[in-house]
Amino acid sequence: MTTEATLPPTSVSPTARQVWTRSRGIALAAVLLVAAAVAIAVIRSDARHGTLDPRSVDELGSRAVAELLADRGVSTRVVTTLDEARAAAGPDTTLLVAVPDLLTHSQQNLLHSSTTASGGRTVLVAPGSWSIGRLAPDVTADPATSISSTLEPDCALPAARRAGAADTGGIRYSTTHLEADACYPSERLATLLRVPATKGGDTVVLGAPDILYNDRLDEQGNASLALHLLGSRPHLVWYLPSLSDASAAGADNERGFFDLLPSGWKWGTLQLFLAAALTALWRARRLGPLVPEKLPVAIRASETVEGRARLYRKANARDRAATALRSTTRTRLAPLVGVPVTQAHAPEALLPALSAHLRGDGQTLHALLFGPPPSDDAALVSLADQLDALEREVRRP
Repeated sequence: MTTEATLPPTSVSPTARQVWTRSRGIALAAVLLVAAAVAIAVIRSDARHGTLDPRSVDELGSRAVAELLADRGVSTRVVTTLDEARAAAGPDTTLLVAVPDLLTHSQQNLLHSSTTASGGRTVLVAPGSWSIGRLAPDVTADPATSISSTLEPDCALPAARRAGAADTGGIRYSTTHLEADACYPSERLATLLRVPATKGGDTVVLGAPDILYNDRLDEQGNASLALHLLGSRPHLVWYLPSLSDASAAGADNERGFFDLLPSGWKWGTLQLFLAAALTALWRARRLGPLVPEKLPVAIRASETVEGRARLYRKANARDRAATALRSTTRTRLAPLVGVPVTQAHAPEALLPALSAHLRGDGQTLHALLFGPPPSDDAALVSLADQLDALEREVRRP
């Protein structure tokens, strides 16, 4: 009841030209994205060169405030390692930490232990939640920054009262220290805090670095505030943390991927997700319900069958292909043996009628029409041949 059939070999693998045609748009977009990223990185690296460096005359450098301090007899020394910063801490020294968030947790703990007992002043420039809890344990950084850049002092700190309005708007802080000076508030949270230490020193937390920039020093009361905060001791040590510092090495100091992301990324991601959902909803409503439409051209049945077969083969969907072959065969055989089409897929109705018509083995017919899916392509081809042979035999007069 089986026949052999030879099928011409077909290939569903795309050619190199087809692969290039399909992927050239994606490749072009990737090249443009990489080029844009490189250009932005170059521009940003050039623009941020010498940021908060007292030796830099760039707009974001701090050479101007260092010169003004020198005129008042305050010496400025730049250090780039934690060991140098810890060794320089003392009662006659102001230690400025330019980018506290670059320090690892171990570095922060070591630096705090040295500055707490030094009796000098420590100025932390815009520390975030990564560093503020260790460098100033009584202070907490708020995740929302201030809206305005220029703020009024509104506190009793002499340096702030003399300076008046200044560009301290940035990160906002709260503290549990009862004797702390909370200045330049934004919505009841301070952008400048002075927290006294037990041994005569203090820690100044500055919410934004603007008052130290060369191009902002002559605005508002920025120069006055910077000079009073940094000139209270005869020596100023300007600590520029470096990623190449040997003290940053070690497994305990490794920062995770999410720690390196800028603040607010969670809200940004949520906004993008909501925007994408609203866009999808808008497009879905605009498209409306599906409407049947006649094909503009007639497509041969053989082309449709071949195209569907290629899709099945590409997806290795032998089970679906076998199900389609068996279902179609049962639908055509049922009327030929006197079984209603509605019962064509019921073994208890179709198989007895076929067995009586062919006088064959019911078990063989059950395995052929209702059996498990083929295990490989050769078994699928064999199944198709057997179904075709069965249908020819039933149609034979």
